[in-house]
Amino acid sequence: MAQFIPNITTESLQDKVVVVTGGANGIGASLVELCCQHGAYVCFGDVDTASGEQLARKLSAKTPESKPRAYFLTVDASNYQSNVELFRTALKTYSKIDHAVAAAGIVEIGNWFDPALTVETVEEAPPIKVLEVNLIGCLYFARIASVYLRQNREPGADRSLTLISSIAGFKESPGLFVYQSSKHGVLGLMRALRRYIALPTTHDIRVNAICPWMTDTAIVRGIEKAWKAANLPVNTPLHVARVVGGVVCQKGLNGKSMYVEGGRAWEIEDNIDRLEPQWLGEEASRTLQKGQEVLGSGMDWAQ
Repeated sequence: MAQFIPNITTESLQDKVVVVTGGANGIGASLVELCCQHGAYVCFGDVDTASGEQLARKLSAKTPESKPRAYFLTVDASNYQSNVELFRTALKTYSKIDHAVAAAGIVEIGNWFDPALTVETVEEAPPIKVLEVNLIGCLYFARIASVYLRQNREPGADRSLTLISSIAGFKESPGLFVYQSSKHGVLGLMRALRRYIALPTTHDIRVNAICPWMTDTAIVRGIEKAWKAANLPVNTPLHVARVVGGVVCQKGLNGKSMYVEGGRAWEIEDNIDRLEPQWLGEEASRTLQKGQEVLGSGMDWAQ
C-alpha cells in the first residue's frame, strides 16, 4: 500500500465551503475546526444540538452573523429531509458548496445474533438505526450532495464528496454485525460512484472514502482499555480529520480508500486492483476485466 501524506494548506481551503454531517463530536468536530482554521466556511449538522451550537459559536466569534465561519443545524443523518435542509442552508448562506463529508455514524446497538434468542423472542424485529444512520444516511447525503455541489460552480472548480467508512468496511469485526454491514456498504457506495459521479458528463465530482482503525472516540469506550494494554496504535479524531482534509484538498484524487492507523494513512484500492490476478487467479481476473469493460461507467444501469 502507498502511504498517503495529507497536505492541507490555507491556500487549498481558503473561502471554500464544506458541508459535514456528524460534526458536533469526534472526527467530525475535529474536521470542522481544521477546515475553519484554514479559512474555510463550514455548514455542519448533528443530533447533538448543544455540542454543535457551542462549537459553532466558538469558531464564528469573530465573523459576521450573515456569513459565520461555522453554521450549525440540528440534523438527523438518517432523515432525508434533514439532509436536504443542511445543504439548502449551506447554499443559501454561502452561495456555493465546494466539498461535502459524510461523517455521521453510530456503533452497534444490541446483539442481532444473541445466543439467548429463542423461537419466541426472535419474532420481534431488531433495531436498524445503525443501518439507517451509517448507510442509508450516507446514501441520502451522497445523492443530495451530487446536486448541490454543482450549483453556482465556476468552470474548472474542484468539487469533492468524502464518505467515512471504517476498518470494518474491509476487515472482519466480530460482534459488530450491523455496523460492519453498514461500513461495507459505505465502501461499496464509493466504489459504485467513483467511475460514474466523477465523469464530466455526469457530475464531475471526486469521491473517496476514509477507513479509520481504532480511534479515540465515545464509540470505542468498551474496548479501549484492553487495546491500550496491548500497546496497539490509536488514532485521535484530529489524526483522522487531517487525512480527510488531505483528501478534500488533493485535486484529482478520486476513487481511493484511505486506511488510517495511529495517525498514518495508506491507500488500499490501487493494490487491491493491481494484485487481483494473484488473489483471484489470472484467468478469472482477465474475464472479470472484460466484464468490467462492458459495464463501463454504469450509465446503462442508471437509466
